[in-house]
Amino acid sequence: MFNFVPPFSSHPSIPPSPLFPDIPAAEMAMNSILNAADIKKALEAFAAADSFDHKKFFEMVGLKAKSAEDVKKAFLVLDADASGFIEEEELKFVLKGFASDGRDLTDKETKAFLNEADKDGDGMIGIDEFVALVHE
Repeated sequence: MFNFVPPFSSHPSIPPSPLFPDIPAAEMAMNSILNAADIKKALEAFAAADSFDHKKFFEMVGLKAKSAEDVKKAFLVLDADASGFIEEEELKFVLKGFASDGRDLTDKETKAFLNEADKDGDGMIGIDEFVALVHE
């Protein structure tokens, strides 16, 4: 295991903003791709534990309608350790990558999400797997 840093802290590929120091860098990056009101609405819709549905969530936040390039930008925000993959440990905190007040996914939700996305069976979600999952 490695020391995991959730996506709402300083992301290695996203510099902090001097203009908005109180807003996490990951959240600002996601807001540059998606509408903040849509993100808020989607997070509220899936606030209850074990209610997360990635297909509905990606549609509600508007990510499904975005280009592959924009989906890849979102992936880079969610890849908290900048490894090129979203590992199970990072996936648990995926909603925090959209907004710092997003809840943690339950273990059940995390495993279901990973099983849907991990097409090559390596236990991680690569960027192409993520793009395919979002555009399903």
